[in-house]
Amino acid sequence: MNSEITGVILTFIITLAIAFPLGKYISKVFRGERTFTDFLNPVERFIFHICGIDPHKEMNWKQHMAALLSINLVWLIYAFFVLLFQSHLPLNPDGNPDMTPDLAFNTAISFLVNCNLQHYSGESGLTYFSQLFVITFLQFVSAATGVAAVAVLFRAFADKTTEKLGNFFVFFTKTITRILLPLSIIMAIILVFNGTPASFDGKDSIVTVQGDSVQVSRGPAAGMIAIKHLGTNGGGWFGANSAHPLENPNYFTNMLEIVSQVILPMALIFAFGFFIRKRKLGYVIFGVMTAGMLTLMIPNLISEISGNPVLAHMGLKDITAMEGKEVRFGVPASAYWQVMTTIISTGSVNSMHDSSMPLSGAMQMLGMMTNCFYGGKGVGLLNYFIFLIIAVFISGLMVGRTPEFMGRKVEAREMKIAAIIALFHPFLVLVGTALSAYFAAHHPQMAWSVQPAAWFNNPSNHGFSEMLYEYTSSSANNGSGFEGLADNNIFWNISTGIVMVLGRFIPIIGPVAIAGILAKKKYIPESAGTLQTDTATFGIMTYAVIMIVAALAFFPALTLGPIAEYFQSL
Repeated sequence: MNSEITGVILTFIITLAIAFPLGKYISKVFRGERTFTDFLNPVERFIFHICGIDPHKEMNWKQHMAALLSINLVWLIYAFFVLLFQSHLPLNPDGNPDMTPDLAFNTAISFLVNCNLQHYSGESGLTYFSQLFVITFLQFVSAATGVAAVAVLFRAFADKTTEKLGNFFVFFTKTITRILLPLSIIMAIILVFNGTPASFDGKDSIVTVQGDSVQVSRGPAAGMIAIKHLGTNGGGWFGANSAHPLENPNYFTNMLEIVSQVILPMALIFAFGFFIRKRKLGYVIFGVMTAGMLTLMIPNLISEISGNPVLAHMGLKDITAMEGKEVRFGVPASAYWQVMTTIISTGSVNSMHDSSMPLSGAMQMLGMMTNCFYGGKGVGLLNYFIFLIIAVFISGLMVGRTPEFMGRKVEAREMKIAAIIALFHPFLVLVGTALSAYFAAHHPQMAWSVQPAAWFNNPSNHGFSEMLYEYTSSSANNGSGFEGLADNNIFWNISTGIVMVLGRFIPIIGPVAIAGILAKKKYIPESAGTLQTDTATFGIMTYAVIMIVAALAFFPALTLGPIAEYFQSL
């Protein structure tokens, strides 16, 4: 067990060692400074030329959002119709059928918004064509969309007073050409050499040790698996996701995949400090996020390592919590993955979260409920920015100073936006859960003929947790799930699809709007009376705001689900 804990610590250290220089590199890319990837300049100029984009045209925050939303709408329509007619398209050696309209609606939205919630199994629900030209494509562009959005935040505070916040399409394109694509190629090659398939052959027939003949799905999976992690996407090529031996063959690839999930969200924090030339602020933000991660990680590890108390009550000697886990990874590596994949909104799994200990499930949900400890690609920093603004406002009131951030006054308009965004995530999660619980208990016929027995596998508190987790995952654009839920029906496909759209774009628009509004304001030089936002004290204040908001919003729901289940297990 000690060696497994050592593996977890080593994994985090490796992640940090890669993220710091990567953050410096990302800062240089967005500043337009010289980097070793400048050989890609002709490729980028060609892309801008054929797309009719003027890379030198600066945008304000409204133009950024207009570009972001319009191009995402085009991708949504494209993805929906490909999934709807995928059986009629090439690269379908296994003869997989078209998706139903409600499932195509859910899947197109899910991968567009970087959620990757899967109400289907990859082997049977998609063709190779849709896996490559819809799923893999959207995993690149959705990640780049989030990074391009947070780049507006970078630009807003790099200059004293400005409306010129760069060009969305330049940020978007360079994110793909200079960050995501090179890293994905390297990772895909490593996965192939470790046994992940990368061919276009259909299912292979093999005979097991027991003498059973089984069909094993394969396909060009390595490239998709690389970007699913690097882009904090999380959708699995196979239904078992990264618990599948072809998607995650061994302990080395397990470390590779969890490191790749975290390096870019972490690197963007450092990139922010480098870009605005306030490294100390970047370090404070990283410290708060790491403290938040440890607040969830330590209880999760303890809960999983301590084993299942129900097995102890039965008089069994071995109470290791191995249900739903892979023997080749073990408990600590699975517990580490559980927390990291939920706080950074990747949502990939190397164990089944539905089988986690009750307190572990609570920590995973809290990671998505706070939704800002490292967070998704770019969006994690945007979500953190909302809490930072709230902390600035409250701190200013407490010490009797005008609330200021980076030399700009934080006034009523910005606070109203921040308050709406902070409350919008709990609103989506709790309203969605309440409606689904009501339909399951009283009106199953309203859920389009889904019988209560088929709604979820588990009754009582764990059944409630399954519904709560589904909407939390959807609103946080995470995509993982308590898979005891029978989610492929019209109710879940439509309701979570709506939650995913709102949970993605409203929390992007709000922080970018605040950044754009603050960037236009008159810059006020720092003085003796300026509230310092790059200190440990202010970091503690921000941490307190995040945890208090999460506790007030979500604790009652958690008591009905995982917390009640925990006390029942005792």
